[in-house]
Amino acid sequence: MTALLLENVHKSFGTVQVLKDIGLEVADGEFIVFVGPSGCGKSTLLRVIAGLEDVSAGRVSIGGRDVTATPPAKRGIAMVFQSYALYPHLDVEGNMALGLKQAGEDRKVIAERIAMATRMLSLEPYLKRRPSELSGGQRQRVAIGRAIVRKPDLFLFDEPLSNLDAALRMATRVEIARLHRELGASMIYVTHDQTEAMTLANRIVVLRDGRIEQVGSPMELYNDPANRFVAGFIGAPSMNFLKAGPLGAPGAELGIRPETLRVAAEGPIRGTVTHVERLGSDTNLLVVTPTEETVTVRLFGQHDHRVGEEIALDFDRARALSFDAGGKRLRH
Repeated sequence: MTALLLENVHKSFGTVQVLKDIGLEVADGEFIVFVGPSGCGKSTLLRVIAGLEDVSAGRVSIGGRDVTATPPAKRGIAMVFQSYALYPHLDVEGNMALGLKQAGEDRKVIAERIAMATRMLSLEPYLKRRPSELSGGQRQRVAIGRAIVRKPDLFLFDEPLSNLDAALRMATRVEIARLHRELGASMIYVTHDQTEAMTLANRIVVLRDGRIEQVGSPMELYNDPANRFVAGFIGAPSMNFLKAGPLGAPGAELGIRPETLRVAAEGPIRGTVTHVERLGSDTNLLVVTPTEETVTVRLFGQHDHRVGEEIALDFDRARALSFDAGGKRLRH
């Protein structure tokens, strides 16, 4: 069954076209992540799916139903926001129950669903606390619980972890992945964080300037990007792009991932170390070549390089990618 179908979706604000001919099919139970630079249209697309924005053209279907003109409350969706959006005067139990009460659900059903959500999210000790008495991570879990109890056809997440610190982001990310496995639910997730996208998604949708650049699994996008933009956007540290000619490669530019470079006695790339990042498990070097190209090198483990050092670099040619002057991928 198809959980979500977007057909030729366009969205404009006045004369500004924000979404351009978006087409996407999401299978039942899939976890889809929208990524892209600021202003690419990913949050607008999520709001169009939710019904918070009207489409300018095209069609939105959820669970096989055309919901293009259907209000948000009747779309069978539940949304988790970056800002939590909890009612400050209600306790945890009240926040999770409110939507069900407004929908006229039976008390027994409400109690059963809240019990299920609190158990899944380890919220039992906090049921009688108000949002002001909770940490940021606990508040976000309540927001997720409020979505779970509704048993929607489609979960929508709008950068839900942005307000959390690094440790809480990782813990909550693991919880969301576990919930997806346990619920088997269809989820659409917007983020600017590559780690979230790579670790959560069944498929990633890469957007740029209101268009879909590529859709694929995390490893498909990482290993087989369609163009220079996707190659540079997916992966951290970002892919290096060097003039192909001096390296004896076809096309205008050669894309080399930082982890496929190695320091060598002799190599086709030479330069000066301008910055060293010692991360314990990894060492990142920034190297500037005589032609003023900056190269990022990711070395596994601890290495004793210093700023000002002249080094040579070699790379795994089988994993390098060629691009023409327009950014199109060249396949050999």
